[in-house]
Amino acid sequence: MSVNDATKTLPAVRRLERVSAAEIRGLAELLIDCVAGGASVSFMHPLSSEKAAAFWTRVAEDVAAGGRALFVAEDEQGIVGTVQLVLDLPENQPHRADLSKMLVHRRARKRGLGAALMGAAEAFARDAGRSLLVLDTASPEAERLYARMGWQLCGVIPRYALLPTGEPCATKYFYRDLGPA
Repeated sequence: MSVNDATKTLPAVRRLERVSAAEIRGLAELLIDCVAGGASVSFMHPLSSEKAAAFWTRVAEDVAAGGRALFVAEDEQGIVGTVQLVLDLPENQPHRADLSKMLVHRRARKRGLGAALMGAAEAFARDAGRSLLVLDTASPEAERLYARMGWQLCGVIPRYALLPTGEPCATKYFYRDLGPA
């Protein structure tokens, strides 16, 4: 990374309350990049544009219905980061939300964008009365971020999923207690 890259302003994180067709395309491109880079995020490599867009269309429907909150960050080339907060949980868990699909494009990593996305999701969760967040990850880089942000590791499941190239990988579960709602 050049000095100029390191000093660029971090893209602003914003919540999408409705997801446009252009945003679905941008999110699909982001997902494809992450899968091509080896991220274990439910998809195998190569991931087609159609499959990625279909996934984000389903997410967009859930966002519109209020079942999840979706956050994005953009640079001059488009969407470079996203995270979701799944809010539609069983009635005995009104205090909780699941953090899902925290993705940062390879061109935007190591600049604090993951922390900015997580911070936006956590702030929204607090404002929405959620006091406990849960996530899982197969990424050592993401694990370090979560630990720095106060998330607690609570378990590891071996051979939980496959990496995009087909090798089995473990997943680690984390939680974050945000305090009383």
